[in-house]
Amino acid sequence: MEYMPHEPIVPSRWYNIIPDLPAPPPPPLHPGTRQPVGPDDLAPLFPMELIGQEVSGERFLAIPQDVLDVYRLWRPTPLIRAHRLEKSLGTPARIYYKYEGVSPAGSHKPNTAVPQAYYNKLEGVRRLTTETGAGQWGSALAFACAQFGLECEIWMVRASYDQKPYRRSLMQVYGAAVHASPSPVTGAGRKILAGHPDSTGSLGIAISEAVEVAGSAADTRYALGSVLNHVLLHQTVIGEEALKQLPEMPDLVIGCTGGGSNFAGLAFPFMRERPETVFRAVEPEACPSFTRGRYAYDFGDTAGFTPLLKMHTLGHDFVPDPIHAGGLRYHGMSPLLSHMYELGMFEAVTKSQSECFEAGVRFARTEGIVPAPEPTHALAETIAEALRCKESGEEKVILTALCGHGHFDLGAYDRYLAGELEDYALPQERVDAALAGLPG
Repeated sequence: MEYMPHEPIVPSRWYNIIPDLPAPPPPPLHPGTRQPVGPDDLAPLFPMELIGQEVSGERFLAIPQDVLDVYRLWRPTPLIRAHRLEKSLGTPARIYYKYEGVSPAGSHKPNTAVPQAYYNKLEGVRRLTTETGAGQWGSALAFACAQFGLECEIWMVRASYDQKPYRRSLMQVYGAAVHASPSPVTGAGRKILAGHPDSTGSLGIAISEAVEVAGSAADTRYALGSVLNHVLLHQTVIGEEALKQLPEMPDLVIGCTGGGSNFAGLAFPFMRERPETVFRAVEPEACPSFTRGRYAYDFGDTAGFTPLLKMHTLGHDFVPDPIHAGGLRYHGMSPLLSHMYELGMFEAVTKSQSECFEAGVRFARTEGIVPAPEPTHALAETIAEALRCKESGEEKVILTALCGHGHFDLGAYDRYLAGELEDYALPQERVDAALAGLPG
């Protein structure tokens, strides 16, 4: 392990890649009129400043001082050369990782939770609602709300609620109210439970519940942890710091993708500065929206409360298997990243759960950090690429995003070490059935 020298200055602005694209991404549509949504359509859910960032044509947006003050609790995050991992692999490749697990919530998610809480506070909002898969986003928003004196109510996917009880505890320590989703608290939750009382839940269902509550109270707004443009924008602090820290430019940038914010946060600044770099997104075989989904307009949630988003989707009715990488169990993908994937700006591959945990254990035993299940997908592909370099003799420079630690995921590692972890082979008929429900 070797820390790279860096400037002790947190980036003062976020990078918006949209003005640099050859064509803008398709807009969200109103499900009733099929016309592009306007600010008034989004105002019940988001403060105007975030709505403005969602459609901004500016390449760079200044980070408010109050946000920077909170960022400095953990930023800049370390960029580390993985010498011990390289040695164990016998590879000539040089591997670097940007470690976001040093944040208070243990992941990259506070990079957007803090500005979202800040802008809502400025607009006089009292309470924020949200969903969370593995609990990283819920933990981050609960932390951010505590910083700005906001109430926080979270719907946590039932599978993760049961698997990761201490994530729920952390959110409650920060002051949040946490429900297992689907829950009897909302109409959307009650409808799911009526038909499937043992439902393990999904991010789409949890989003429906959080949006339903936010839309019914004047002093309440909704916060989303990935997918939308303003979320990806906030995460570019990761790549902007890495640009200053790296002693050499990468040949390959690898990141895991669920909704897309972690991958985009690292990759976008490098796409600007070194477009010849190869960029590779890694997703779970059990929820492969890039590689097996359809690029189409679909709802971002199960109940159909959100605008229609043009994205790679497995269908808003798709309920993924309860793999441990809960943050990657989303039926869709960032519309911005989906558009860029269609433009051929990056690659996408899938990994099985067992290969990912094998990579996570190898990383922990060499580099010392136990990674969350989500970034083990990127680590698995990083290791595979480094071994290809071993065969070819190429001295590639590989940069990956270690977006969070796995201290709350040790139950999953227990199952892996006991040989009890299952790989879920996703049948095509399940994908076809969910895609049949796409809005016509």
